Amino acid sequence: MDAYQRYSPIFRPRVLAVVGASSSAVTPGNEFIRHSRALGFDGRLVPIHPSAATIEGLPAVKSFAEVGEPIDFAYVAVGAAQVPKLIASGAGKVRYAQVMSSGFGEVEEGRGLERELVEAAKAAGTRVLGPNCLGVYSPRGKLAFIGGASPEPGPVGIITQSGGLGVDIILRGQNRGLRYSGLVTLGNSADVGPAELVEYFLADPDTRVIGLYAEDIKDGRAFVRVLREARGAKPVVVLLGGQTGQGRRAAASHTGSLASGVEIWRGLARQTGVALVRTLDEFLDVLLAFQALTPRRDRPTRRCVLFGNGGGTSVLAADAFGLRGLDVSPIPQPGIDALAALKLLPGTSIVNPIDTPAYTMRQEDGRIAEKILDIVLEHAAPEAVVVHINLPVFIASTDQRADFLRNLVEAVLRARERNPGRAHFALVLRSDGGEVSERRRREFRGEAVARGIPVYDEMANAADALAAVGFFERYLSARAKG
Repeated sequence: MDAYQRYSPIFRPRVLAVVGASSSAVTPGNEFIRHSRALGFDGRLVPIHPSAATIEGLPAVKSFAEVGEPIDFAYVAVGAAQVPKLIASGAGKVRYAQVMSSGFGEVEEGRGLERELVEAAKAAGTRVLGPNCLGVYSPRGKLAFIGGASPEPGPVGIITQSGGLGVDIILRGQNRGLRYSGLVTLGNSADVGPAELVEYFLADPDTRVIGLYAEDIKDGRAFVRVLREARGAKPVVVLLGGQTGQGRRAAASHTGSLASGVEIWRGLARQTGVALVRTLDEFLDVLLAFQALTPRRDRPTRRCVLFGNGGGTSVLAADAFGLRGLDVSPIPQPGIDALAALKLLPGTSIVNPIDTPAYTMRQEDGRIAEKILDIVLEHAAPEAVVVHINLPVFIASTDQRADFLRNLVEAVLRARERNPGRAHFALVLRSDGGEVSERRRREFRGEAVARGIPVYDEMANAADALAAVGFFERYLSARAKG
């Protein structure tokens, strides 16, 4: 049985049991039932309760044995002291159990109980996710542990040791255009660990990029083996918690973990192509780039052309890209000559960054951008093109004779689609936080991401994302040569 078949019951269970839901209150078990049903779960869903006849309108049974058929996945949200005995009672009946309950190895007095849980699970033939975690989100399997999660599936697989961060990843990520093949929270990772879930996502045909939030990898050998054997088959993005003394102390109290030194992770990144990121925002930005863009081993991303309105923004962007090892060099003279032949308005800089004030970008009702991009692609041959638009400048202008923003965005989309594979495209839509700016950014973000262009809030975000793509592409290139 391969990894995909082995772990699929976690994400696409046919029979789902929930232990800890109430007939008279709203517990995490009730929430899991409600959110999964709202997402459209269409398998058999069985609440297990010692006395209630029905829970959430579903017939309840008293034990795992009374379910009457093998249980693919059990969601367990009862007091920690009850869990080992409960897991033991599922011997031969439960394939996977997600133990949401806390009070185990993340606290000193619970370490013995965690060992007891693992021993009970091993004897029962049940694999345990957790304890001390929130659940699984699977759009294709129609599971959710939070409300508001999108039912639309996508190519991003997530493993996180933090349930709360998992909530942020789902909700903040989907607002940026990320769509998920699955997200699993592992908490203390007492049994099933990150290496096994990375192996699953590597084998999953619906997953294109894997994201991991880690505070501790208990089975480091297996984790390194999985990544080495993958040989860059899919990009893996890692957000590491516990990189400082203060962070390590916080991780120890969060999941009972002690994170490995960051230098070890940097060495692993060089050996396996894993992209290391520093913040949640960077994690989401990089995942979005890998969702939208197809990494190239023949032309790793380094040379970038920046084009948009805002002189200061262009200068800061050149700094941001340079600090991340990306090259924003002047475009070749034939390209400059071709841009000059467009007779762009005074105040326009055509070297790189191409700084076009708003009045220049309004030429031909905004469609001038398409001509500029065609010239850039033909003469500069960059690995990446980043177009930035300051939305409020156009929204607040008295010149409203055309929908300049719509025309500019459409020009970018057309240029990319007319030149497939010539360069990675990214779009930066800068907002002042006002209602109209935010509404238009959401509108354009959805359209661009759906058509393969990641959208960012600031140029530094785009620089982070493209630097990570370039790092992975250089790894692929080195492997091809070696």
